[in-house]
Amino acid sequence: MGRAEAAARAALLDVVSYDLTLDLTTSVETFDSLTRIVVDSRAGDTFLDLKPTAVRSIHLDGMSVDVELLSAGRLPLALTEGRHEIVVDAVMPFRTDGEGLHRSVDPADERHYVYGMCFMDAAPTIFACFDQPDLKAPYTVHVRAPEGWIVRGNGQAENPEAGLWELATTPPLSTYFVTVVAGPYHLVTDEHDGIPLGLSARASLAADLDADADELFTLTRQCFDEFHRLFGVRYPFGGYHQAFVPEFNAGAMENPGCVTFRDPLVFSSAVTRGTRIKRAGTVAHEMAHQWFGNLVTPRWWDDLWLNESFAEYMGVRVTADVTEYHDAWVQNSYARRQWGLVADQRPTTHPVAGNGADDALTALQDFDGISYAKGSSILKQLAARMGDDVFLAGVRDHFDRHRFGNATMHDLLGSWTRAGAVGLDAFAAQWLSTAGPDRLDLDRDGRGVLLRTPPAEHPADRTHRLRLAVSDDGGHWHAHDLDVDAARTEVGALGDGAVLVDPWEDSWAVCPADPRTVAVLPDLLPRMSDPMLRAGAWNALRSGYHNAEVAPDDVVRAALSWLAVETHDAGPETVGPWLLRDVLPLCTDPSDAAERLHLGALSAARAASPGSSLQLSLTQVAIATCASPDRLESWLRAEGLPTGTDLDLELRWRILGRLAGLGAVDRSRLDTELDREPTGVSRVEHTRAVASLPDLAAKEFAWERFTGVTTAPNYEITAAGLGMWRCGQDDLLAPFVERYAADLSRAAAAHSGWVQGDAAAAFFPTTALSQTTVETMTALATDASLPAPVRRRLVDATDQLTRQVAVARRFGRS
Repeated sequence: MGRAEAAARAALLDVVSYDLTLDLTTSVETFDSLTRIVVDSRAGDTFLDLKPTAVRSIHLDGMSVDVELLSAGRLPLALTEGRHEIVVDAVMPFRTDGEGLHRSVDPADERHYVYGMCFMDAAPTIFACFDQPDLKAPYTVHVRAPEGWIVRGNGQAENPEAGLWELATTPPLSTYFVTVVAGPYHLVTDEHDGIPLGLSARASLAADLDADADELFTLTRQCFDEFHRLFGVRYPFGGYHQAFVPEFNAGAMENPGCVTFRDPLVFSSAVTRGTRIKRAGTVAHEMAHQWFGNLVTPRWWDDLWLNESFAEYMGVRVTADVTEYHDAWVQNSYARRQWGLVADQRPTTHPVAGNGADDALTALQDFDGISYAKGSSILKQLAARMGDDVFLAGVRDHFDRHRFGNATMHDLLGSWTRAGAVGLDAFAAQWLSTAGPDRLDLDRDGRGVLLRTPPAEHPADRTHRLRLAVSDDGGHWHAHDLDVDAARTEVGALGDGAVLVDPWEDSWAVCPADPRTVAVLPDLLPRMSDPMLRAGAWNALRSGYHNAEVAPDDVVRAALSWLAVETHDAGPETVGPWLLRDVLPLCTDPSDAAERLHLGALSAARAASPGSSLQLSLTQVAIATCASPDRLESWLRAEGLPTGTDLDLELRWRILGRLAGLGAVDRSRLDTELDREPTGVSRVEHTRAVASLPDLAAKEFAWERFTGVTTAPNYEITAAGLGMWRCGQDDLLAPFVERYAADLSRAAAAHSGWVQGDAAAAFFPTTALSQTTVETMTALATDASLPAPVRRRLVDATDQLTRQVAVARRFGRS
């Protein structure tokens, strides 16, 4: 639905209430859905959104409506002025793509699980509705489920009789927030400050959820207390349940009262501290959404930053301020900064706010590093410039004025202005409404000048308040405050040491390391005591590499000096995969570079504290770069691993996956390993490992999942694509470049929604580094018949490939 249509429907209707009855017992393919909607209307024509398997009946004010009028998901309605009741009795599809009412089977015990994901445009496959964010209404939900199942949803759940569940009426919600979670879930409960708390996960994860429950509840309690303090508004949605569900596409979804998370966030194997910080940040992010997004919702999808940028900023801030993960900003720097900067340099860059999305599908493409990481950075700048008193006073005013309603960017700017902020219109125009990042480069001749260059396609005149980190002759670092408000800003004599521009991330810009800094960083990294400064140094190297200005061999040289001294596991955990994927294949001698990185990571892992999360992250890098099947096999026998390393399921599959990529195991052995412990994790990693094997049968195994010849869950489809394209298998994979171009439309038709884009990205020929591949993919991206999510991922992947080819050309690997 387009924005103009939504505005016309909102002008016509006020939705009074929804009453939903869902019967999940009728079939494993479909469920019964009875929707009763009460609306107040002006006189006029509109439509109802409905995407059923079949319709039994439709009634308007008790009068039968011809079900044949339903076409392409729309039922036309001619309404007179006044109150009306619409009743729709339909059969709806259980989906298997992570959207709508998703039903899955746990491979560990064959039990069935259901959860609702209404985000964007999936609600009409669960119930009849007016599906747009600014037509909010209360919901009352009744669920008939198989006996032995538990049900949770937006309202507090009661179970008056076997198989029947009644969910309390909610405050007004947008359609995309509605959820039901049902199945033989394992449930853990608690309470805090009068708020009932709950956690749930599949029965096969019961022991793992129990082990994580104390940490999860502690995080939840700490975040509630801090959000109540910051916002001055109590959580308004009754209970707070956090459901960890299978085959979930996103990291999490902020449904009021019942947040859904991907269930790999229930840890069944050892994980790093960085991974725990990421989970804590996700918990805090979704809790921030209860205010930013749920209490006050954007009027239309072009203001999605009012949800995501705020939740990203507040999530990291609160995690760092009140939980045990005080170093959350360091993890954020390693894991999120480049995600946002790279997205902002793509051809598909867009403004943080007012992104021009005309419909939900277009908006979905902009849930990227710009909406999250860049928007968060800009809000961090705003809070620093305004001061917390003004920043939070404006936020509270915003909540008070639009409670349970909808708002726009201009509404929020108005609230900040009332709180005392000045100059917001100019700031918003430059930072929120103009796409692309400035680039800040050092000209170190003479007294030194910092050059500010806005993107040519998106001219801007932004002021940056930041710090330079300058090293002295002794390897010590000093911070220099700087305001950059012109194309040239004098910074003074900088010496011959390293200089890092904005390593503490006070602003938002591409700040590549200059050649002198690149040359001396390997000697200086071991002497950096500030983990945020080390993260900033890596972002400077990564920005330079992304723009073909830093040689792959120089990156590896820096990594080798750094691994031996890094103390924060977020570094190896995030930089390691980037090195393996983007950098090592383009080194002068890739095999030698990989071996040196392997030995460096292994040595650092053996020197790390036994059993520590730092040791685990270093061991993961050592496994990914190991070229010795004998060493990998010994590790599978728990021989020779760094002392204290636990050879758990996840680590076993990492080793098996590496052996598969080397061609040192066969399909039969991988099948045997799956049979040993057929969990959800094993199924996904088995798929990845099989697709990694260097033989044609393995690549066809993966390709069948891409094209839909073989049906597979969403996680396995992505794993097949990521496993397929392995460096060193160039001859075997060469024919699949043209096959990708030929089969992409077929693959898109085989999948739906979120999975369409994920499959297109996962199977993109990332290792085919040639100008011919670039030209083939560039032409393919102009195919207007491809769905928008597929074209978007194709354009981004082609841009990345183009940049990799540029690195290869400049540094001698073409």
